[in-house]
Amino acid sequence: MKTKAVLEAADVQRVLEAAVAEAQSNQWAVTIAIVDDGGHLLALRRLDGCAPIGAHIAVEKARSAALGRRETKGYEDMINQGRTAFLSAPVQGLLEGGVPVVVDGQTVGAVGVSGVKADQDAQIAKAGIAVL
Repeated sequence: MKTKAVLEAADVQRVLEAAVAEAQSNQWAVTIAIVDDGGHLLALRRLDGCAPIGAHIAVEKARSAALGRRETKGYEDMINQGRTAFLSAPVQGLLEGGVPVVVDGQTVGAVGVSGVKADQDAQIAKAGIAVL
């Protein structure tokens, strides 16, 4: 049997705090979602001023990044380059802003962000993950 790393509550809190700090330093009103490797929600924070739909979108971005073990930007790029059949895939977070958390080559979870421009969402997610 193999042993794998998992996100613990303290890890989730550190990632969330770092992501919130990145968003607030840029005055961005976003929602930040953190999921485990199965796409199950571990944390959700909607900052003041973020539209309520951001909570749904951030979770789906995180879930898609965790289950697909890749950044959701790749899915968005694939669709934008003409592979529209991928829209029928059983995932919903196909927009940039979902970033997997990878430890020792294994995806242990993901962070999804929604509320500002796509590359800014990803910037916030990566800032959170960087604390690990």
